[in-house]
Amino acid sequence: MAAVGQGEERRSGSPAPGGRASAERSGSPAPGGRASAQRSGSPAPGGRASAERSGSPAPGGKAPAQLSDSPASGSRTQAERSGSPAQAERSGSPAQAQRSDSPAQAQRSDSPAQAQRSDSPASRSSSPSPSADLRSVLVTSVLNLERLEVDLYRGTHHWIPRSRMLFGGQIVGQSLVAAAMSVPENVFVHSLHCYFVRAGDPNVPVVYRVDRTRDGKSFSVRSVKAIQHGYPILICQASFQKKMESPIQHQFTMPVVPAPENVLTQEELIEKYLRDPDLTENYKTGLTKILAEEVPIEIKPINPPDYYRRVAMEPVQRFWVRARGYIGDSNMKLHCCVAAYISDYSFLRTALLPHLQYRVKFMASLDHSMWFHAPFRSDEWMLYECESPWSGGCRGLVQGRLWKRNGILAVSCSQEGVFYVKPTTPNESKL
Repeated sequence: MAAVGQGEERRSGSPAPGGRASAERSGSPAPGGRASAQRSGSPAPGGRASAERSGSPAPGGKAPAQLSDSPASGSRTQAERSGSPAQAERSGSPAQAQRSDSPAQAQRSDSPAQAQRSDSPASRSSSPSPSADLRSVLVTSVLNLERLEVDLYRGTHHWIPRSRMLFGGQIVGQSLVAAAMSVPENVFVHSLHCYFVRAGDPNVPVVYRVDRTRDGKSFSVRSVKAIQHGYPILICQASFQKKMESPIQHQFTMPVVPAPENVLTQEELIEKYLRDPDLTENYKTGLTKILAEEVPIEIKPINPPDYYRRVAMEPVQRFWVRARGYIGDSNMKLHCCVAAYISDYSFLRTALLPHLQYRVKFMASLDHSMWFHAPFRSDEWMLYECESPWSGGCRGLVQGRLWKRNGILAVSCSQEGVFYVKPTTPNESKL
């Protein structure tokens, strides 16, 4: 879910302490869940103006930092300096990340299937290919940070939700990119824990400052602060581990669901709804706006909620998900960063599925945690299984699992968020 926000603690124009970055808007009843930064029709306190992108390079013209096969083992290559790090943190002119056309190549671990698989004759052909699509914008833009100094990076925004606030998955993913730049090539992230502490401003880039907390024989720890206007909007702790073998292994069994080839995409589902002659005009307008969004993720909902009729359901949702475009067999550090971006999409909304009789006034993430279990490709279909075991006190807890098609559990996620609601009335707009 997007970078959090407790609305009563935020001030318009400047991110006040306690504010959170991306509020959800219930006015976007997107089937299968919407971007985690959404909110109700009335703007939440501290709402931001629409994001503006600058095509001019950032001061100092730094080259974008990328995750490659062979990042220097903890190396600190000298970067060109154009001012102090403190000045860079407060830079208000967004730098447009340069694009690299050469995908990073790295090891890919082949794991035997350990659980039942969703049978489909097209299972092997579901992966995008370089000739069929452009390289994923998540790699060329969103996660392609500009290096300002040693352990200091700047990231720009590709997709901004209609709430006009930053998408929390972007901040988590970019934080992980910055952390991964500072570790040796033979260690890989196994967990991360993030707190959203202020509202994110879509009008300026985000600066990421990495602290090399510890380097041990097997594990390395990094602390990252995502900074805007001189203050942190997110604090992230990431732990990396050398690859180690163990006879102690087990996992849950992947749920049995239809194969992605047999499920409609989110766009196809919306187009199906738009053909309904009984659909109200305001609902059609909302769905049309959703279709116009350039979200760099492909979604295929398996059990899409009925937001229009507000039918309550169990706090469980499942959908196939993958990055748009081609990434390929690049190194696992990159795929983990893409998964961090994906994992926040529509995650927190799971906690509201039994309570659709209420309209959300404000909704945002408080924290986000991930655990990485097995190698995977983020540009191949993975099943995202989300469930909410508890909600109360204006908060909700959600848990998720990303499954590979062959039944391997690749990633586990957990998140807590805050939401303020009001009862709906019979004559109230469905949007």
